[in-house]
Amino acid sequence: MECTDKYDFDTPIDRTNTQSLKWDVAENELPMWVADMDFKTAPEIIEAVNKRAAHGVFGYSIIPESWNEAVAGWWSRRHNWDIDKDWIVFSTGVIPAVSSIVRKLTTPNENVVIQTPVYNIFFNSIINNGRRVLENPLKYENGEYSIDWEDLKNKLADPQTSLMILCNPQNPSGKIWSREDLSRIGELCARYYVTVVSDEIHCDLTDPGKEYIPFASVSDVCRDISITCVAPTKTFNIAGLQTAAVIVPHKNLRHKVWRALNTDEVAEPNAFAVWAAEAAYNYGDKWLDELRGYIYNNKRIVNEYVNDNITSIKVVQSEATYLLWLDCSAITDNSSELAAYIRNRTGLYLSAGNAYGGNGNQFLRLNIACPKVVLMDGLKRLEEGIRLAMN
Repeated sequence: MECTDKYDFDTPIDRTNTQSLKWDVAENELPMWVADMDFKTAPEIIEAVNKRAAHGVFGYSIIPESWNEAVAGWWSRRHNWDIDKDWIVFSTGVIPAVSSIVRKLTTPNENVVIQTPVYNIFFNSIINNGRRVLENPLKYENGEYSIDWEDLKNKLADPQTSLMILCNPQNPSGKIWSREDLSRIGELCARYYVTVVSDEIHCDLTDPGKEYIPFASVSDVCRDISITCVAPTKTFNIAGLQTAAVIVPHKNLRHKVWRALNTDEVAEPNAFAVWAAEAAYNYGDKWLDELRGYIYNNKRIVNEYVNDNITSIKVVQSEATYLLWLDCSAITDNSSELAAYIRNRTGLYLSAGNAYGGNGNQFLRLNIACPKVVLMDGLKRLEEGIRLAMN
């Protein structure tokens, strides 16, 4: 599979009337909320899906060894982590996997630690399964997040704590955790017999020149207590194809995870899931590198625009993801109300930070994975909404 054309991220694509969760909005509204890009996926993936569709028979599918090889090859090539093919288990999605793991590795009323503000669906995976959310709020100083180590130690030391969900890179702040931070988390969790589920779904979407570190790759300690959830879905904008991988180096832990995923029936692929994933991991490098550059330039545009035109808010500096975390603490302590007001007055639909826990009530989340012309429309609406909210 070879693509000779320059990838086009500039041309807006009409996504209305496609049963899109993101774009099921009023005619004048501009959705920049859920983590779903407004770009076509890589041509190599489209070709693979078209080839499979042309066959015309969509029966039950298996997981071929070539899928394991594609996943392992990607992490070795892109992230310097050599994975044994036997460590990898298929899942229909990262969140279905996380929820299954919560049910399998914890009992009702036990604690699951998360570092807030963090991806809001983690709360659902914990609470909906009858477990308790135990927040380790991140420190926020001088526009940057860091770990409150004393608080984390105390939360992990609680005998009722059996699991920690790590977000690496961090959503919504876009922070890439350092090797030192990850190693320290691993040592603390091992000391208190806490298993780590590391959600690394945004790992490929780092700024050019930046690289994330897989939690399990840091040390033998991290490897043996970890379950790593990954997917090509955020990277290549194919969430609707329901394809993910769970990497578990420790044999006994892997068996428990495998049983969990199979018991919950989230370990069987649809007719397109494997084909799309293999195409992404085998042929998607060039497309991804160009995408990362485009998103990085969009970040620069947002930073310049906000600094010049919306001085009452600040952009938290991001190293990864296509999501920007907007500090609105100077004008609100209830971002749900602010987000609703901006949407009502300008049509701009953002994610309110309240749902992310921690200090999220003072933040909005902005999705910048869109053509520049759409981004500029969103920034002008944001400027208008903030101006009206302050009057």
